[in-house]
Order: sequence, then C-alpha cells, then structure tokens
Amino acid sequence: MSQIKNVVLVHGGFVDGSGWQKVHDLLTADGYRVSVVQNPTLSLAGDVLATLRAVRALDGPCVLVGHSYGGAVITEAGTDESVAALAYIAAFAPDAGESVATLTADPKPGAPVPPIVPSADGFLFLDREKFHASFAADLSEQEANFMADSQVPWGVDALEGAISKPAWRAKPSWYLVADDDHMIPPPVQRMMAERAGATVREVDASHSVYVSQPQATANLIELAAASAD
Repeated sequence: MSQIKNVVLVHGGFVDGSGWQKVHDLLTADGYRVSVVQNPTLSLAGDVLATLRAVRALDGPCVLVGHSYGGAVITEAGTDESVAALAYIAAFAPDAGESVATLTADPKPGAPVPPIVPSADGFLFLDREKFHASFAADLSEQEANFMADSQVPWGVDALEGAISKPAWRAKPSWYLVADDDHMIPPPVQRMMAERAGATVREVDASHSVYVSQPQATANLIELAAASAD
C-alpha cells in the first residue's frame, strides 16, 4: 500500500473554492498535490464535469473531497478510475436516484431548516441576515459576512441532480461529521456515513468546518490518503 499524494477539493453550494485555502495550505505543506475545483454550481452534471477535469489532469490516483453539496458531486464523479478514496466533509452522500433535494425534503421536527431564498430569476441563495447563524456560526462576524456577501448562485438543477451510480458503493470513504451543523443535521450526516460504510470522525464545528477547523479537515483527508488501497 502506497500513500496517495493527490487531493482534489470540491466546494458546495453558495460558496466557491477559496474557502479551502487553509486546508490547501496544510496539505501542500505535508507534500500533497492539491487541486481546488471551481464548480459553476448550475447543475450537478456540469459540476461533475468540472471535477473530472481536475481529477483527470493529475498524474496518479487521488482522494476526492467534497463539502456539503460537493458530496453529491464527488459521489457521482468518484467512479472515475483515478479516484482511490472519497472524503466527505459535512457533506451529502446520496444513494442512486437521490439528490440534495430529496435528502432535505422532509426534515424531522425540530431539525434546523436552511434559510434558502430564491432570486427573481430562480437561483438559490441563503438569507444574508441568517447566513452567520446557519452556515458559519463558529466563524467571526466579519468572515461570515464576507461569505454571505460573496455567495455564488446555486442552480435548481444542481439541487435536484440525481445520482446515477454512487461511488461510495465501490470506493472506500471517510466522513467528517460537524456536530454543530445547522445546514445538514448531524444525525443525517451520521446516517449517510453509516450506510456508505465510511470511517467517521466528529468535530465540534459549524457547517463551515472546512474553514473553522482546517486541521481536523486535513487530518481526515490525510487519513484517507494513507489508508486507501
């Protein structure tokens, strides 16, 4: 078994790849070759293609990492032969026929409901006034406000894009549960991790765990890189 040295980072909805900077810096300092995907987040199919371009540009196997909606992207893209392992960071891990929309359709009573609002032309955003509490509660007000003000429109086709063949059924996976997540309830994260057979780690963090807890995030990715066949 040789340690994988390539990592591909896939962001979720409402944000772009710049949020991975701290994780990128930690991984590259440890000798990893890291690619950060800039998904358009207009459709699942488009984001899978953007991710596969990054994966196929590498010179060897990789760990494919997804945060939030990025988990759906890596679930679909991860069947590529260059992907050796999957790492879910407070992320959706849909099964065949599922989408982010179906996984969030019937929240349990008392579960947090993301403050998603549609724009005039149908794209989705988070309510700016509720962004800090829902998406980034453990970041400073300044950081959260910047993320809220720099939101990327999330397309309904991305939200509703269904998985055809989930990579986690054939590839080993790791999952970082964010225990104080107000976007994807921690019990839902644990359910998805369990059915995927993922190796699970938990950290006290908001949905923005990859920003607030970059070391814990990098540690999980490096564990996947060292443990995958």
